[in-house]
Amino acid sequence: MWDLKIINGRVVSSGHVNEHTLYIKDGKIGAVTSEDNGEEASRVIDASGKYVLPGLIDTHVHSRDPGPTYKEDFAHSSRAAAAGGITSIFEMPNTTPPVDGPEHFDLQHQNLQSKAYVDFGLWGICLGSLNNHQIQALNEKGVIGFKFFWGYAVHSETYQLIYNYKPGMENVIAPFNDGDVFEMMQEVAQTGKIFAVHAENNDLIQTMTSLVEKKGGRSYEDLIAGRPDLAELLTVNTGIELAKASGVRFHVLHVSSEAGVKAVKRAQEEGYPVTVETCPHYLFLSNEDYPGIGPQMKVYPPVKYKQDQEGIWAGIKDGTISHVCSDHAPHTEEEKEGDLWSIPAGMCGVESMASLMLNAVNQGEISITDFVRLMAEEPARMFGIYPQKGSLQPGTDADITIVDLDQEMIIQKENLHSKSKVTAFDGFAVKGVPTETIVRGAIVMQNGEITGDKGYGRLVKPVVNKQKQVQP
Repeated sequence: MWDLKIINGRVVSSGHVNEHTLYIKDGKIGAVTSEDNGEEASRVIDASGKYVLPGLIDTHVHSRDPGPTYKEDFAHSSRAAAAGGITSIFEMPNTTPPVDGPEHFDLQHQNLQSKAYVDFGLWGICLGSLNNHQIQALNEKGVIGFKFFWGYAVHSETYQLIYNYKPGMENVIAPFNDGDVFEMMQEVAQTGKIFAVHAENNDLIQTMTSLVEKKGGRSYEDLIAGRPDLAELLTVNTGIELAKASGVRFHVLHVSSEAGVKAVKRAQEEGYPVTVETCPHYLFLSNEDYPGIGPQMKVYPPVKYKQDQEGIWAGIKDGTISHVCSDHAPHTEEEKEGDLWSIPAGMCGVESMASLMLNAVNQGEISITDFVRLMAEEPARMFGIYPQKGSLQPGTDADITIVDLDQEMIIQKENLHSKSKVTAFDGFAVKGVPTETIVRGAIVMQNGEITGDKGYGRLVKPVVNKQKQVQP
C-alpha cells in the first residue's frame, strides 16, 4: 500500500502539463502514471481542478536565527514557508555567529534542525582574509553556496555586517576592496559552487547619499538617488570581470535595475557562468507605489522605477533571470515606522511570494510551466540539488506543492505566520493560492493550516562538484 496518492491533478514538470497520478512511499515519489491504477493508499488527495508542482524553493531567506530573534526566528520563518507552498528554504549566513567556518556550520545546522517545518540549505559567508582559509572546509560541510555582502563593513570582533557604514567607525573593518574580492572568488572557484553577491557599490553610495543629505533630501526619490541603479551596475560589471578571470560561478542577488539585468545578459551571451535572481517586490512595485505603501517597502537595493520593473520582467521572460526568491528579512512594525533614512531595510516575503507569482500566471505575464521553472526546477539545478529537489521524478524526494489557480485571496499581514508582520503587500488581492505543501511525503500545510511538525525539516546538501568552471 502506498502512503499517499494524489489523483486528478494537472501535473506540471519539465515544461509539460499532464493529468497524472502520483504515488508516494517512504518519503519518495514511487510512480507517476497517466491513469489511476487503482492501487490503494493510506491517504488520498483529490487535486481536481488544481495543479500539482515540484516543491517550491526559496533560495534567499533571512530568519535572523541566531541573532535578533525578536524580529523573526527559524520556527516562524519555516512555518511561513510551509504556509506559502515552499518546501525548501536556503538560510542566509549573516547570523550571530555567522556561518563562516565548519564549527559555526555545525552549530547552525543543529539550531535550525530543531525548528524546521520544511527542508533547508545553509549558505556560507565570505569575509575575505577573515575566513578565506575556511572556504574549502565549508564546502565539504555542504553549504549550498557562498555569499558576499559587497560594500558592507564588518565588525572586527563579532564579524557582524555593518549596514550603514561611515568612515571612522570604531571596531569596524572597512568594506573589502576589489583585490580582496578577487581572492575570495579564487577560493570559491575551487569548490564549483556559486559566489553570490549583494551588488551595490559602497563608494558611490557614500558619495551620493552625502550629496542628498546636504540638500536635506528625505523623500523616497532621495533614497533612490542615494542608492541609484549605477551602484548596482558598477558592482555587477566589476563582479563579472573578476569572475571571468577567476572562473567562479558568479550570481547576482535580488537584481533591482534594468541596467543590472542587461549587464548579466551580455555576460551570458558571451558564454560565461553568470546568473541573476530577482524578488516579487521588484516585479510588482515601483517608486510610484511608495505614497500608498510607505516605509514598509524600504529594501536594499531599493525598489526603483517603472522602467526598471519592466526591464526585470523582460529578463524573466527571455530567460536571463534564473529564478525568483523572497529575500525574506523581517523587522518589527515599530522599527519600520521611523524616518525613512534611519529605519532598517527588509520585509516579510517567504509566505506571499508564491501567490504573487501565481497571480502573474493568471494575468498572463508567465505560464504555469514558467512558474515551475522559476520557483522549483532552475533553483534546484543551479544549487546542485536537482533532481532530488525541484522535480517529480520517481525515486526523488516527494516534495510537492499543489496550487489552485482559481482561488482568490487578499494578502493580510495579520494572517502571516512570521513573527513580524511587516509586508509591502498587505491588502494586495491575488488569484492563485498554494493549497497543499508536501515535504518528503508529509503534508505540512493543507488549505492554509499548518499540519506539519516542528523539527521535521532536514538539511539539504548539494552534490559536490569541485570542477572549476571552464571559460569560453
